[in-house]
Amino acid sequence: MKKFIETIKNIWSIEDLRNRILTTLLLTLIYRAGSYITLPGINPNSLKALGEAGSKGILGLFNMFAGGSFARASIFALGIMPYISASIAIQLLTIAVPYFQKLQKEGESGRKKINQYTRVLTVFVTGFQAFAYVAYIKTQFAGAMIANYGPLLFIITTTVLLTAGTLFVMWLGEKITDKGIGNGTSIIIMVGILARLPQALLQEISTRASEGPGGWLKFLVELTAFVFITIGMILLVQGTRRVPVNYAKRIIGNKQFGGVRQFIPLKVNAAGVMPIIFAQAIMFIPATVIGFAASADAASGFMRIFSDHTNPWYNVIYAVLVIVFTYFYTALMFNPNEMANEMKRNNGFIPGIKPGEATANYIGAVMDRITLPGAFFLAFIGILPGLAAATSMNTAFATFFGGTSLLIMVGVILDTLQQIESQLLMRHYDGMMSTGRIQGRTTTTPAAGF
Repeated sequence: MKKFIETIKNIWSIEDLRNRILTTLLLTLIYRAGSYITLPGINPNSLKALGEAGSKGILGLFNMFAGGSFARASIFALGIMPYISASIAIQLLTIAVPYFQKLQKEGESGRKKINQYTRVLTVFVTGFQAFAYVAYIKTQFAGAMIANYGPLLFIITTTVLLTAGTLFVMWLGEKITDKGIGNGTSIIIMVGILARLPQALLQEISTRASEGPGGWLKFLVELTAFVFITIGMILLVQGTRRVPVNYAKRIIGNKQFGGVRQFIPLKVNAAGVMPIIFAQAIMFIPATVIGFAASADAASGFMRIFSDHTNPWYNVIYAVLVIVFTYFYTALMFNPNEMANEMKRNNGFIPGIKPGEATANYIGAVMDRITLPGAFFLAFIGILPGLAAATSMNTAFATFFGGTSLLIMVGVILDTLQQIESQLLMRHYDGMMSTGRIQGRTTTTPAAGF
């Protein structure tokens, strides 16, 4: 405890770090305040039905990423999701389109152009989603609209405000990245998720308290399970396989370059949270299509599978999709050929492996082997909320027992701690852990160019 207090004092004594933390807190506070400002033309007292709809299916996923703004019909109802969608689309284009591949290799100037394309695409994506959101409210929740507010005026003002709101949230994220402690977009998503935790915890406590002494014992077991699940999640996020790389010794003048062993840290979960998000989106499609069908009774059995996340068949299909998407997304984001070529250009080689194609095959084989257990564990994490809800746990609290919520929170918190620790170590202070460094994040020195 004494070391922790001393670390907090060190953090506060560094003016630059203190200003960055305060800036981050201020910007996230602005974001949370804006998430409670209701759109003009909507009666805030009539949003109960929208809130219930916003807690289920694909809308529940949007509502989670928007920090509850979707269900409150706020000016930040679309949150940061349109920017995330645009970023993923541009990221995929850098793999498939030569022009974007060239931009990616141009360094800082190329990165600025890619960011500009991402912002422009965000405007179009947000405009489309804003119009769809307006149509959704008018069709399903017309009672929430103020009667004397003109329909055309509502469409125009709501579309403009939602687009402006998303662009403002995107600006907040970029400012947190530049002026704050970094990872602005991720911090905004994490803050929205964490905002739901106190209420979910209180609901679970209230439910267990009404069950008497046996309920408190169940709650203690749930907290213990939550701690162990979080530990397992940290291991998944931080887990790496270090591939040794030697660099040829070069002597230029009186100085020696290279001749040292470094490591390429290959992550066990290189795909991050994307496989779970993709799998959830796919699982929502059948229920959405059947919901528009003329006769839902004819497919009631099919509906039960894809609309009940506690159903065994739902969890089996969901787990398989997570495993498939883990390999798919890892293959998109991880390029062993480019890595091998970069090593060859820098006179690096893996001991016992020939440079070039043999190195690429070796790195690809290692990545396939470590992705398998990572994919299975990620699938298990993905179905945990459904398993937890099946044990009579409160649904809101069960969503934190794995899945997207916990994975994002753990990943972002670890990244944020690593950013703060880097600032401390750079100024010759002790790190935030007793060992002086957060393990598994930046403990290894990757090869040049990665």
